[in-house]
Amino acid sequence: MRTSPEPGAAADADGAFGPAWRVERERVQERALPDGAVVVSCPSPYGVGGLGRHLDEVLEALTRRGRPGASLNATTRAHDAAGDGRAKMLLEAASIQAVRFSPAWRHWRGSVEFDRYAASRLPDAEHLVGFNGSSLAQLRAARRRGFRSLSLMAANSHLRRVIRQHELAARRYPLERPWATRLLGRNLAEYDLVDRIHVCSRYTRDSFLEEGFSEETLSFFPLIPDRRYEPDGNAPADVFEVVYAGSLTVNKGVPLLIDAFTRLPHADARLVLVGGWKTRGMRRFVEQARARDERITVSPGNVRERLRSAHLFVHATYEDGFAYAPAEALACGIPVLVSEDTGMKELLTAGVNGMVLPTGDLDALSEAIDAAYRGEAFRP
Repeated sequence: MRTSPEPGAAADADGAFGPAWRVERERVQERALPDGAVVVSCPSPYGVGGLGRHLDEVLEALTRRGRPGASLNATTRAHDAAGDGRAKMLLEAASIQAVRFSPAWRHWRGSVEFDRYAASRLPDAEHLVGFNGSSLAQLRAARRRGFRSLSLMAANSHLRRVIRQHELAARRYPLERPWATRLLGRNLAEYDLVDRIHVCSRYTRDSFLEEGFSEETLSFFPLIPDRRYEPDGNAPADVFEVVYAGSLTVNKGVPLLIDAFTRLPHADARLVLVGGWKTRGMRRFVEQARARDERITVSPGNVRERLRSAHLFVHATYEDGFAYAPAEALACGIPVLVSEDTGMKELLTAGVNGMVLPTGDLDALSEAIDAAYRGEAFRP
């Protein structure tokens, strides 16, 4: 298994997101992955959401090395189900049943169901790269079959940290139940089974070191915004537009962002939330906020188009191993505000194109948005 350098250490002369920076990070990705026949397993479809984009980057890195990896994911699962009437019926029944339960239960159920599917379809290979929380049965099957190496892509920090951070969010905004606790046992068992854990940021790496993992077991696999996210020269909207993109959930800091924004008196400011809620509690919170403050809008759709008019991007998450959305905004030339618990924070230059704020600090977030509105937060 190859080693990889310190997270955040690869900055080139053209700066973050420039051509040389991208090439160097691609090389680090390639060096992090094992040599030989690799199967990559991920519960998300190709390119859908942060996890799907993460999957794409792993497969692209293997392809650049001339050894494309086999993949098991939600896309291949749907294709298999379409060719098997009984499997399709069971998947649909499970989906109908799952909507009756909490998001935490659905998250756990989805992880277990995908893992069972992927373990039953595991092809012949030398190495398995799975995503944490949804790979336990596959790892056990691969070990029985004598795979040369087993590894995990850590989509989040160590799950004990995820749980602590989600509990902080839930205590402040008890709108929905955290999902991570239900997956702790699976994650701990996966951590014990693998030879290596791939981390995508210094933030993620440090969480594993704090839990007693050695440097030798951790490998840096950096993430890179898609090339379509770049400055396009468009003028921002006439009003001061603050954008958030992603799931509208408590642990992503969306209620905190709404409360921070509504404190501001500026009539020519707008908060645009690009995404959808997953619980009734979150839907009620957002709809009540919109009823009180007409400056707030929810706009599901093309994130790239929303970024064209944005003045500021805010990601006030309580925990994110990397967070593609603020990294994509930064690549488009839009300044970002992120919490301390956001892995991509190492890509910004504080006071120039972004600020890192204390996680969960309502006053600090509101003041930072206000400073950006007044043109006092960032220097050219």
